[in-house]
Amino acid sequence: MIAKIGKGNNLWGALTYNQTKVDNQNGTVLLTNKIPDLWDRPYTAKFFHQYFEPYLIANSKTEKPSRHISLNPNPDDKIDDDDYRRIARQYMQEMGYANQPYVVFKHTDIDRTHIHIVTTCVQLNGKKISDSYDHPRSMEVCRRLEKQFNLKVANENKSIKQKLTFKPVDYAKGDIKSQLSSILRRMPQNYSFQSIGAYNALLSQFNITFEEVSGELRGKKRTGIVYFATDENGKKISHPFKSSLFGKHAGIENIRSIIEKSKRTIKNDPSKLTLKRTIEIAVSTSNSESSFKEQLIEQGIATVIRKNEQGRIYGITFIDYHSKSVWNGSQLSKELSANAFNELWDEMKPQSTANSHHNDDLSKEKSEEHYLSEDTQQIFDGFFGGLLFSDIDYQEEQIFESQMKKRQRKRRKN
Repeated sequence: MIAKIGKGNNLWGALTYNQTKVDNQNGTVLLTNKIPDLWDRPYTAKFFHQYFEPYLIANSKTEKPSRHISLNPNPDDKIDDDDYRRIARQYMQEMGYANQPYVVFKHTDIDRTHIHIVTTCVQLNGKKISDSYDHPRSMEVCRRLEKQFNLKVANENKSIKQKLTFKPVDYAKGDIKSQLSSILRRMPQNYSFQSIGAYNALLSQFNITFEEVSGELRGKKRTGIVYFATDENGKKISHPFKSSLFGKHAGIENIRSIIEKSKRTIKNDPSKLTLKRTIEIAVSTSNSESSFKEQLIEQGIATVIRKNEQGRIYGITFIDYHSKSVWNGSQLSKELSANAFNELWDEMKPQSTANSHHNDDLSKEKSEEHYLSEDTQQIFDGFFGGLLFSDIDYQEEQIFESQMKKRQRKRRKN
């Protein structure tokens, strides 16, 4: 069983994300802690949130009070609802959240059934529950749960630190050719990528970029690659190096061969769905580009964003250091494309500015935002009802937050 711990400041978004699954009959509420059970009517995100509000109001220092955790057993494990509840309770107790309000959701919209837990790390006294070394501790808890419930052992031998086998090029150290060679010799053979742009995004993490060049040799058109060292901002700081200096593995023909092979082998790779899920959680629990990227890097995923001179995103690529694969956002889902993130973060900008000027009224504004009419859900159902799998998740939440912000701005003008 693998646990993913998402950290952010958008607890309302995390609740909405999961409750939408339930409302669309793609999930159920398995368990609540310090939140009353409802037997006579359906749960709502608004209902859940009111029990977290005292904890959020008590918070004065913690920047990321929200916790959005997913527990993912092996697809071959057969776990009934009672065992899921026991697993969730024990996990939360061992991680130090037994006395916190939390909600356990079971997602059933894909073959691999799994659970999500939404809670807060802030206690009623305003103090934060320590999250020091929470990822290693979480792994230890998962190993104990696997033994206790006879689950298959997750293969987590691939450490995030494997990416550090290749150190970024340091121009100040000199001997750039040798530094480039050590990376280019093995990097293409260790990662899967499906386009030239994805390969460049991968190399950018190690202060390298390349350009395709073309010309004629003995009357025949030839194409090739030249590599450059870059600074941390991606600016070229070295002269070009021909790919032939590093061997055939760094040449254009080999790179194209890897691209074609990757297209065949990773299209149906289960790691694609795991990556997509992790990104969706980060979307639901972050409120800015920086917090989104920061949360993903904690999960071993790098985000490469390309913008034009006006600051508009025209490309977004995710590098999964666990599965050693590179994906453009649109390959994972059209709701994770560059355009989708442009709209999301554009909507968030006015809100973050407003928050900086109205901190005293933040709690009141959040409370008012939750009491929207139910026509928002109808917008979700009508527009996204035909999408497959969980592709509705991100867009539903995006439209929901957009509606809230528009209504809030309208109130201020009035």
